[in-house]
Amino acid sequence: MAANLGNVSMQIIDSHCHINFPELGEDIEGILKRMEENSVTKALCVSVQLEKLDEILDLATKYPNIYASVGVHPDNENCEEPTTAQLVKLSNHPKVVAIGETGLDYFRTKGDTEWQRERFRTHIDAAKITQKPLIIHTREAGNDTLDILREQGRGKVRGVMHCFTETLPFALASIELGFLISFSGILTFKNAEDIRTVAKAIPIDSIMVETDSPYLAPMPHRGKTNEPSYVRFVLEELARVKELPVDVVAQKTTENFHTLFLNSESTESIL
Repeated sequence: MAANLGNVSMQIIDSHCHINFPELGEDIEGILKRMEENSVTKALCVSVQLEKLDEILDLATKYPNIYASVGVHPDNENCEEPTTAQLVKLSNHPKVVAIGETGLDYFRTKGDTEWQRERFRTHIDAAKITQKPLIIHTREAGNDTLDILREQGRGKVRGVMHCFTETLPFALASIELGFLISFSGILTFKNAEDIRTVAKAIPIDSIMVETDSPYLAPMPHRGKTNEPSYVRFVLEELARVKELPVDVVAQKTTENFHTLFLNSESTESIL
């Protein structure tokens, strides 16, 4: 099943990428051109450390279809530690639509991880104050991620579980808390049947697609440097798994992005 790229109404959004990273940052014009050729109309460039935030804000300011977030990734230890007040202030930029990337990652970080949980709580507090959605990264920390969201954010924050690799019960619990589920190129991998099972089971109203580029290039580009134009392959696989037309899945995931990040249920006025 392939996207009808000749259909001008086809709209696809990369809900999570890092085009400011060195692997992509030197070819922004080429990236934007390939996005257009593949009907990728918007991309959200996600912050992982405050020291590089200016790069993201510069891109978002220069290009109308690039959006930004503000946050510090849970993997980053030797970097500027954010405060709630700082995140709130930085999020006032007109192109900042989310708080994060935040969350918990116990896969790479061993030993005492309380600093990660405290950083996560800081981002949640900023999201509550600004009423901007959270972009959450979680790896081998599902229970703690949900527990902290229930304790500190239930009914007060919303957001997305990005690059989803968790279980169906985790996905359903996240949706119940007001979070969307975003699938990356992992959805296309041969050994990702468990992830496809989740994608099939959850409602399309709760799904977005992403690249997490420059990482995790989808089939048939696995092993190459990923970029936003490749999100179409994630969308095509999602459509196949859910047995829906590609244009329907494109429309729904686009609407979901607009509702979450741009506070609009209708795409008519902003596409």
